[in-house]
Amino acid sequence: MSIPSTFAISAYDLPLDAQQQLRLSPGYLAQWARSEACCGSSAAQLILGHLLLNGHGVTADHAAAYRAFLDAARDDSTDAMNMVGRCYERGWGVPVDFAEAATWYRRAADRSHTWAQFNLGSLLLHGQGVSADLQHALALFVRSARGGNAKAMNMLGRYREEGWVGRVKLNSARRWYWRAAIRGCYRGQFHFGRFLSDEGQVAKATSWFQASLESAPREFSIEIAPYLARHADPRIRSVGLAAMERLKTAPRERSAE
Repeated sequence: MSIPSTFAISAYDLPLDAQQQLRLSPGYLAQWARSEACCGSSAAQLILGHLLLNGHGVTADHAAAYRAFLDAARDDSTDAMNMVGRCYERGWGVPVDFAEAATWYRRAADRSHTWAQFNLGSLLLHGQGVSADLQHALALFVRSARGGNAKAMNMLGRYREEGWVGRVKLNSARRWYWRAAIRGCYRGQFHFGRFLSDEGQVAKATSWFQASLESAPREFSIEIAPYLARHADPRIRSVGLAAMERLKTAPRERSAE
């Protein structure tokens, strides 16, 4: 997880040398964020929360990250509302509470926050903290995808391929996977690669499988590498075998998805 891309340092009218320090020095950024957060800046509180969550320029402290997100959320930041939801969903600084996560996601989703729409849709899809509702989840994924969320586009592909609501529509699934893939969604890249492979476009499929594995977290790589390693085509099989070898030596990672 990275610092929110929407954060514009120049918006604070800082001298150019200070702006440069903020961009290059994690420690300086953390110091600045603490100072501004204490003055009530919700943007700084949000930044501080991400720094504390990831140990970027400061010692990681999930409980403090949660408090920073909560302060910003109470000041009406929809980005922070979504992050409070993430804390409850993932157990970052607070006990896991899917119902509370859904409450916070809904607050941000109702105000068109695309990630909150996706996150709430995921809870509804799996019935976590809320009653399972595939139709409502689909509506949220559609709204999120229209806002440019590649992960939501991938979910629309799953809906169309699996027929979770309505009938199976493979051509529509392929289009949604492609849209997700070109926007960097590793799941969309894998699924689009599957479609290409089934169509006999092995060279293109191999490229998408490689792209997926390059950006996918360890958990997803562990899931798909054996599938690729068993593929009938040697080009795809080699991608899977190489991925399995890398997984043997790759360090384990903390998931912050």
